[in-house]
Amino acid sequence: MPGAWFNNPDINSKVQKYLEKRLTRFPNLKYAYAIMSKKNPVDFTIISNRPEWFKLYKDNNFQFIDPVLVTALYRITPFSWDENIMLSKGVKVPKLFAMAKDHNIINGYTSVLHDQNNNIAVLSLMMDNDCEHGIEETIKASSDLIQMMLIETHDKLTSLYKEQAQKSEFESMNSREIFSKRENEIIYWASLGKSYQEIALILGIKLTTVKYHIGNAVKKLGVTNAKHAIRLGIELQLIRPVHSDGE
Repeated sequence: MPGAWFNNPDINSKVQKYLEKRLTRFPNLKYAYAIMSKKNPVDFTIISNRPEWFKLYKDNNFQFIDPVLVTALYRITPFSWDENIMLSKGVKVPKLFAMAKDHNIINGYTSVLHDQNNNIAVLSLMMDNDCEHGIEETIKASSDLIQMMLIETHDKLTSLYKEQAQKSEFESMNSREIFSKRENEIIYWASLGKSYQEIALILGIKLTTVKYHIGNAVKKLGVTNAKHAIRLGIELQLIRPVHSDGE
């Protein structure tokens, strides 16, 4: 199972049936139960009744720029959202919500859980024009119940995966870092404002090597440039401290 990161189709199918049985009191709702490693957000799994949208979501690594998920990282309480929700520092992502609207996803309500393996789990109930009148008020009034659904569903998922794997394999699955040691060193110094030339001198490597590893970090995070990669690395706490020689 190493590297599979909650992607066993048989287990996930059982979890989906378990969750949907509990969601029958909220008819015609789209939902998404998502799990992401806070150490390595590339490790990301979604169980949903809208697989076509979330396949597109995963293929584009939208978890790195989804303001709903980024907001959840810094919360323990549930929250409502719509297309006006922003990333930190007031950054909007209109393209993401325009694409979501094409899949009839307009607004929603998200419950949050931070587990002992340094993962974040969310249960998002998404509303559209097919939902019953007053469903948003019904969901808010049921916030405690929905939070318990998330806790029980996540407990079910982790229990099933632990049963399948040896404990050491399960722990290994949840302890991988997103950046290699060299990538982390370079993006760490870049996050402190060092130029590529300065980083090359600090680490005793070639300038082309610095650029190569920065490029790898950008690809891993699914962003378009180094500035965005550094900002995300800081916000998601992916960058590990590095000490220069003698410190």
